Amino acid sequence: MPLAYKRYKTTLTEHHSSGHYINQMKGNIFDLCGKTALITGGNRGIGLAIAKALASHGADVAIIARTKQQLETAAEQIKAETDRKVWTFPLDIENIDKIENFFEDIITETKGVDILINCAGTTVRGPTEELDLKSWNKVIELNLTAVLALSQAFCRHRKKSGKSGKIINIGSLMCHGARATTAAYASSKGGLLMLTKTLAVEWAKYNINVNAIGPGYIATDLTAPLRADEDFNNWVLSKTPISRWGRPEDLAGTAVLLASGAGDFITGQIIYVDGGWLAML
Repeated sequence: MPLAYKRYKTTLTEHHSSGHYINQMKGNIFDLCGKTALITGGNRGIGLAIAKALASHGADVAIIARTKQQLETAAEQIKAETDRKVWTFPLDIENIDKIENFFEDIITETKGVDILINCAGTTVRGPTEELDLKSWNKVIELNLTAVLALSQAFCRHRKKSGKSGKIINIGSLMCHGARATTAAYASSKGGLLMLTKTLAVEWAKYNINVNAIGPGYIATDLTAPLRADEDFNNWVLSKTPISRWGRPEDLAGTAVLLASGAGDFITGQIIYVDGGWLAML
């Protein structure tokens, strides 16, 4: 057996003994067997694509959304494609005061959550001078405050268990820059990036990695009206070097990287999956 291979196997053994679920025989540092992931907004679009990706790498998954029927449909898809265990939890996480007790119910049901994906979000569009505070608060509460509340509950759970954890927040191109008529959304995503960095710095001592993914323009049900607008669609394509809208599945690999042992030395970062959008002047 070559010396380099012996050293590689030794490294994998050390990872396994320190609590990482890494496939020692195959050296699969992306393996998520033995892990449970909780995904908000996991019933469709980006959240569903990430749930399927994590499950396909061995994780059991719990998905949260407002609509029970959509959750059940998504769960059937995940089970059919991956044969992993799936739990569904209907909740509007805009109800911030319910999150802590709800999270405890999830822990009771799943026996523990190793990975938290904060994907649920909303937006309002319109001239900022006409933006009412009710709409502003709705966006900030769902996109930012609910993320904080869920992350706090997750942190307390991981501290109590004495085990490591991974948090992945779904950001936006607006973590980097703004576009007219999106003041609430841009502010929430800018805040999300700084929350990601702050939690990464503060919770590293608990062995919790906190990162974000910044999607470019992704083709989902929510962006269908934008794609139907010929001028806007052409603008997106002209700004994207890869010359297409992204697909939810385009974020899968990055999510698996950050959720798995392959991402153990990555924290406080945002990875943009944008088809080259931010690279082009």
